[in-house]
Amino acid sequence: MTAQPEVDVEPRSPTARLLGPLWPWVALRLSGGGLLLATGAIHLDLYVTGYRTIPTIGWLFLLQVVAAFVLGAGVLVPGRVLLPAAGAALALSTLGGYLLSLWIGLFGFREVRTTAGIVAGIVEIAALAALAAVALGSLAQLTPVSPAAPAATWAARLKEHGASATWAAAALATVSAAILGVSLVANAPASPGPTPANAVLKTATITGVPVVTDARGLTLYWFVPDTPTRSTCYDTCALYWPPVTGRPVAGPGVTGTLSTVKRSGGELQAAYDGHPLYSYVGDSAPGQANGDNIDLNGGVWHEMDVSG
Repeated sequence: MTAQPEVDVEPRSPTARLLGPLWPWVALRLSGGGLLLATGAIHLDLYVTGYRTIPTIGWLFLLQVVAAFVLGAGVLVPGRVLLPAAGAALALSTLGGYLLSLWIGLFGFREVRTTAGIVAGIVEIAALAALAAVALGSLAQLTPVSPAAPAATWAARLKEHGASATWAAAALATVSAAILGVSLVANAPASPGPTPANAVLKTATITGVPVVTDARGLTLYWFVPDTPTRSTCYDTCALYWPPVTGRPVAGPGVTGTLSTVKRSGGELQAAYDGHPLYSYVGDSAPGQANGDNIDLNGGVWHEMDVSG
């Protein structure tokens, strides 16, 4: 008896045969677009909850949100070669801005290490890796082919260039992750030292307004949600706005009523005219008041006028 040839009971269509070698690239495109949308959502939340009031930084956050949503959605559309590259560039630039703000500050704003920042950085690195791999692999499509060439030619080219594209993207993501890790370690919150017995208060004139400063000449601030007997700024808030601890001592020009409030840890915080006092990490030198009139960490902040 003659053996019957095997029959493929589920013949695959040309589309199915094409998607076989292409599915890793489809997955990378989908994951990269989704991660880019996630970075947009994170920055939108930060923008709405306070960053919108920070000069220049607020507009940059809004621009990042719009770009992330547009490119994230665009990357999901097949056949777009340049959009993955633009998405990877956005992820890299956003990560770079975060690292700059950690190390030296950006447009007068100094970032601190927070959970939201760490999560955003990790998501941006993942988006960078996925979209860079897609962008580099898609370069193979830029070579002209004959109109009569089979559709599988594209898959063959992506497969041929896929290994090098993946390795290049992985190397870029690894370097970015290493830089992020070093930055986070270097900018870890310092262990609190002993509370000073006294906090010397001075005055300075900034943009024509006499304000209260600390002994270094840095502008001091008060927080609207606070009360004369209670500070409401703790945890992440206190990283951005370090409380002025110790009993206040009036220097020249300080005319307000000085007092203290007890923080949850038991240390005393200096208060001026019933306002617990804070400095701001965004101020790096005397004469700056980058924290004045911004809505951040749950409320509005104002420089402490000498007049109260």
